[in-house]
Amino acid sequence: MNPLLFFFQSASAGGVLLFLAAILGLVMANTGLAPYYEHFLHAELGPLPVHLWINDVLMAIFFLQVGLEVKREMIHGELNTNAKRFLPGIGAFFGLICPAIVYTIVNFSYPEYLSGWAIPTATDIAFAIGIVSVLGSRVPISMKVFLTTLAVMDDLMAIVIIALFYTQELAWMYLLGAAAVTALLFYINRIGYIRPIPYLMLGIVLWYCVFRSGLHATLAGVILASAIPFRGMREGRTVSPVQEWEHALTNWVTFLIVPLFGFANTGVYLGHFQISDLFQPVVLGIAIGLFLGKQVGVFGTMYILVKTKLVPMPAAATWTHVYGIALCCGIGFTMSLFVDLLAFPPGDARELAKVGIFLGSLLSGIAGYLVLRFAATPHPQNLEASPITNVN
Repeated sequence: MNPLLFFFQSASAGGVLLFLAAILGLVMANTGLAPYYEHFLHAELGPLPVHLWINDVLMAIFFLQVGLEVKREMIHGELNTNAKRFLPGIGAFFGLICPAIVYTIVNFSYPEYLSGWAIPTATDIAFAIGIVSVLGSRVPISMKVFLTTLAVMDDLMAIVIIALFYTQELAWMYLLGAAAVTALLFYINRIGYIRPIPYLMLGIVLWYCVFRSGLHATLAGVILASAIPFRGMREGRTVSPVQEWEHALTNWVTFLIVPLFGFANTGVYLGHFQISDLFQPVVLGIAIGLFLGKQVGVFGTMYILVKTKLVPMPAAATWTHVYGIALCCGIGFTMSLFVDLLAFPPGDARELAKVGIFLGSLLSGIAGYLVLRFAATPHPQNLEASPITNVN
């Protein structure tokens, strides 16, 4: 087989491309290529600059596909019982609470920095799944599903936090419009309509309403995914509508959207960084919150729930796998950078927060990769490729 073709068909291809694109973005932002990088991101492409097309439009499509995968797993997969669904949900909740507590404790004596408490609470779903993707079959399918579901729930909670604490004013008419479109989507699902065009058109309207409302537009992707029918097949087809949508989106998400996202969001300028910055309370609060707070919240919650037999241990997983996944949840990166822009005005605090985000996310990503890389390989029956593994 052609080596290039073999690479693009491999389970790790999406993750490898994501990290190559991320490295390219970081290099361009910190070299003489920085003006070209900034020009590309801020170039107007129709009604929006390129960086908004990537972060609000294309990433809504990413969340649509991830949402479809989670829905499939909830109906006929690793999340097909309430106990299994409860685990990532409660893990996401305490994985959000613990970093916020850590940040607040570290910055308690600095009231001017307390508004940044939500910065270390988010998980960057694309980069977290990217690490699992690179590791391929070394991670059990059950843990890939757990990470994906937890990251989706984590980001939804982050969107709620942004709306409640960092949004000056919501456009209620657009929110009502989004609610009406959502109701219509679930109505046509309820009556058994399975053709894709109405869902696609309503999804576009939903995205516009959410975008204009002041909420993060990626929310529209999750809502649309939950409305796509799972049962029923169109004439001449052998798969459900959910699977049809997944198949249509897979390559676009894996080989275009996710690498573009990595390229556009890693351009953190580090030219003013000094070693003394590492000891600033903002940097410490965010870095420790992401690296320590996340793993304590996710791993600690899961350990207690499993040991008290309230929920079962995910299939084929060991505690090493669980710990590695908990570490990956500390990759806050892009969502944390977004909250940083809302929490602090332009100035030292905002720039220091970027250092903390970069440091905490990098430590979490490297540690998570190493722990999972050297964890025991799952039993052969759990080595089947999972779509979630491929960042698609």
